Amino acid sequence: MRPLLTDTLNQPLIPERLGTAADLVTFIGKHPSLFVITGAGISHASGIPTYRDEIGTWKGNTPIQHAEFLADESTRKRYWARSFRGWPNVNTASPNIAHRALAELESKGYVTTLVTQNIDRLHQKAGHRKVIDLHGRLDEVICMDCGTSTPRAIIQGQLEQLNPHFEEFRKQQLRIAPDGDADVSAELVDRVRVPDCLHCGGVLKPNVVFYGGSVHKEKVNYLYERLQQASALLVVGSSLMVYSSFRFCKFAQEKNIPMACVNQGLTRADAMYQLKVDADCGRTLESVTKALQPLSKMT
Repeated sequence: MRPLLTDTLNQPLIPERLGTAADLVTFIGKHPSLFVITGAGISHASGIPTYRDEIGTWKGNTPIQHAEFLADESTRKRYWARSFRGWPNVNTASPNIAHRALAELESKGYVTTLVTQNIDRLHQKAGHRKVIDLHGRLDEVICMDCGTSTPRAIIQGQLEQLNPHFEEFRKQQLRIAPDGDADVSAELVDRVRVPDCLHCGGVLKPNVVFYGGSVHKEKVNYLYERLQQASALLVVGSSLMVYSSFRFCKFAQEKNIPMACVNQGLTRADAMYQLKVDADCGRTLESVTKALQPLSKMT
């Protein structure tokens, strides 16, 4: 559900820039107004699978293409069948210590903007107040004709009513994939009836950015403005292998805004960071949060 990778990967990380949670505490102390980018790695501990392994290789199903979804009914059948089985895993997921730590860092005054590539709304569930969902949100469905927005839970009920054969899912052990996706047999997909918009009969689409789609320019420009107002950029749980998020690291580098990262494995911006903590997001952020006092108490 992301725009495709369009340029070459970064150079190897300079070893001297590798650090610990204590180093991140020092970094934030020097740059206490953070623009934070999060990715799939932060939600892994909540039971939502990641897209890539530690060297950035894609490991999931072939992603849905935006244009193909709109033009091809069979693609829509495949999406909704897989989503019917995978959506409950996202819907019932709970925030983990990484989400809660970032929410606490926000309440302490250190996080001024958080932009997430994830579509699971776990930052909001953790109590984070100012979150920009870069790639949309899976709990909403929009009509591509009239623009009506419908809660995903309602569409789930419609899918169940239209497709009584989905009962077969309960008898199968299906592999859950990222973003509310799941492996489903071709036989079940062929029999799918897809709901239409109740207002105009138009095509329904989850309110997320599929591959080949794009993030609205207004949202990107707003985030550039927020990044310029921050004292540093912090990447958490993202390989940045898609340009829609990597662009903010390029922008920060051009503007000489310091960057740090907490992520297990390679990222596309490894050569750009002043500090990288190659460790678990949750334990690292929990340690950092405990070490930092609220900014109001420091002034």
